[in-house]
Amino acid sequence: MNEIRRASERGHANHGWLDSYHSFSFADYYDPRHMGWSALRVINEDRVQPGQGFGTHGHRDMEIISYVLEGALGHKDSMGNGSTIRPGDVQRLSAGSGITHSEFNHEKTGVTHFLQIWIEPSATGITPSYEQKNFSAADKRGCLRLIASPDGRDGSVSIHQDASVYAGLFDGSEQARCPLAADRKRYVHVVRGSISVNGAALAAGDALKAGGGDISVDHGQGAEILLFDLPGTWPAR
Repeated sequence: MNEIRRASERGHANHGWLDSYHSFSFADYYDPRHMGWSALRVINEDRVQPGQGFGTHGHRDMEIISYVLEGALGHKDSMGNGSTIRPGDVQRLSAGSGITHSEFNHEKTGVTHFLQIWIEPSATGITPSYEQKNFSAADKRGCLRLIASPDGRDGSVSIHQDASVYAGLFDGSEQARCPLAADRKRYVHVVRGSISVNGAALAAGDALKAGGGDISVDHGQGAEILLFDLPGTWPAR
């Protein structure tokens, strides 16, 4: 099965300091048809105004990935980590048994535009941990580059779930195919630009939900995408 979710169908909240689009039910946005896809629970497209951000707050039992598109996001957490996340960076925060953290756009001018992604872990109560790596535009050009995986293979960040995340940049004749097992689920989110995914024309903010099998992407125009390879059944039986 293939199901297209258009950007205009997402939930939306504009708080002034934060303009956010929700691919799945989140905060005051609730849609029982869109509670997540397999272990993928949240994709929020956030734009944070200069000098603004998320004050100290808590999480537990969630794998949280931050993927910055424009600007810079300052991060501090109760494990003692402090960093700035910039375009190309992938930050993974395993909340596990519980952490607190804050995220701010410390720039005096310029909006920080990023994706906040939550993936449910395969085990609860694990020791919290943190990881951040950079993947250059060249790493992702014309291919699907692994950026997160259960075992940290190929230099990806490690997540506590049988799930893998790929990122790619595509223009013109650039194309890629990713073979995935038939008993898996797939989710493709178009970060920006436009592209054809398995023959479906998608634009920024659009997504394709699908069962197992290959994913093919081509005819990109300034396209950046994320591909999620997810458990076919979740929660695990």
